[in-house]
Amino acid sequence: MLKGKNIYLRQIEETDVNILLMWENDTNHWRYSETEAPFSLLQLQHYVKNASHVRQNQQLRFVICRLDNHTAVGTVDLFKIDFKNKKAGIGILIANQADRNKGYAQEALFLMERFASHKMELEQLYCDIQADNFKSIKLFEKAKYVRNGTKKNWYIIKNNAIDAYFYQKFI
Repeated sequence: MLKGKNIYLRQIEETDVNILLMWENDTNHWRYSETEAPFSLLQLQHYVKNASHVRQNQQLRFVICRLDNHTAVGTVDLFKIDFKNKKAGIGILIANQADRNKGYAQEALFLMERFASHKMELEQLYCDIQADNFKSIKLFEKAKYVRNGTKKNWYIIKNNAIDAYFYQKFI
C-alpha cells in the first residue's frame, strides 16, 4: 500500500471486480480511455487474476482509496511499461463526479511517480491528453508534466477530429 495524506493506493483485488465492471463500462469514461465496447465480468476477473504479472502485461493498476473511510474513488495505471528504456504511460480515473476536484488525482500521481521511480526504477512517465480535456491538462501541468508535442487530429469524437497533447515528466 502506498499511503499519502488523504488517499492511499492499493493493488487490485478480486473483490474489486464489480466496481471495475461499473467504472470500465460507464460510457462517460470511454471517450478518455479509448474503450469501444463493454467489458464482460469474465474479462475483468481474468484481468484481476493476472494483474500482478507486471512484466508480462506491461501494466500496473492501483485502486485509489480515501484514507478516512477506505472508499475506492478511482484508479491510477502505468501502462506500456518499458523496463529497458525506463518509461511508462500513466493514466488516472476519478470515477464519480462527487470525488473530483478534491486533490485525490494530484496525490495519486505523486504516489505513483514515487513508486515508479523508487521501486520500478523508471525514469519517465508520459501521457496523451485530448486537447479539449482541460481538467486533465490542468492536473498534469500542475504536477509538472511538460507538453512536448501535439498529435494532430489524433482522436475522432462524434465525427470531429481532436488533437492529442503529449505530456512527459522525468521522475
